[in-house]
Amino acid sequence: MTGKSENTPKARALGAELRECRFETGLTQQQLADRIGVSYVSVSRYETGSRSPKPEDVAQLLTVLGVTGDRYSRLVDLSRGADQPNWLDTGQGIRKELTRLIEFERTATKITDVAIGVIPGLLQTADYARSVMADMATDEIEPYVAMRVGRREVLHRKNPINFDAFISENVLRDRFAGAATMLEQLRHLESMAELENVTINVIPAVSERWHPAHAGAFIFFDFAKTTPMVHLEHYASGVFLYGDDEVSPYRSALATLQQVAMDRDQSAKLIATTARELEGADP
Repeated sequence: MTGKSENTPKARALGAELRECRFETGLTQQQLADRIGVSYVSVSRYETGSRSPKPEDVAQLLTVLGVTGDRYSRLVDLSRGADQPNWLDTGQGIRKELTRLIEFERTATKITDVAIGVIPGLLQTADYARSVMADMATDEIEPYVAMRVGRREVLHRKNPINFDAFISENVLRDRFAGAATMLEQLRHLESMAELENVTINVIPAVSERWHPAHAGAFIFFDFAKTTPMVHLEHYASGVFLYGDDEVSPYRSALATLQQVAMDRDQSAKLIATTARELEGADP
């Protein structure tokens, strides 16, 4: 079994799903390696995404793990082009979201979320998340909410990630979730902003200059040993950028947003003021 060492977003997403398949069987990496005739190091590299397995390699792994049907076909298909730096991921689904974004959040050292439409996922309350997912299938909402809440663990674990959020002022004032839910969400933001590893900067609703947030939301992932990655999320698809040429403009964009956004203290005061205004408003 041979493959390329890439650490690309698609290879890492595939690796996370392969690891999940192995966990479900109870096999160790060594036991799986023995069954397919390779070293456990190869299995480990496939699961971390540091090596991209070929489709035939994935097919062999899944056969040994007893994976069949749609899941088998989907993962074999996912392995095609896994060594390519950028990835357009189409389609919706709780399982895909769970195994992909969580994997990138788990292994990042720092995440910067530029949010212009909704509160960043890692800072959402359960009720706010339910409102965001209101148009999903009913049977998917609660698993998705549980996933959103569970993702916060990266902010509270022993060695937490550093999380920076640039949030549009308009997001703080939007009431699509209802006044009571939004008030709870604002109070939660106040609490989260007190963590040393969390920084919230509000982008003013009125700006006298164009800035990168006008072009749309994005999430910037920094990793300890691999190239940074950018995630662009759309309604029914997502784009993962990994190549240096594609990622570097977003690093520059973050520097620009730091100049136009309110600082940490100013942002905290605005969030508190917005909460008080909402608390005193008619429902």
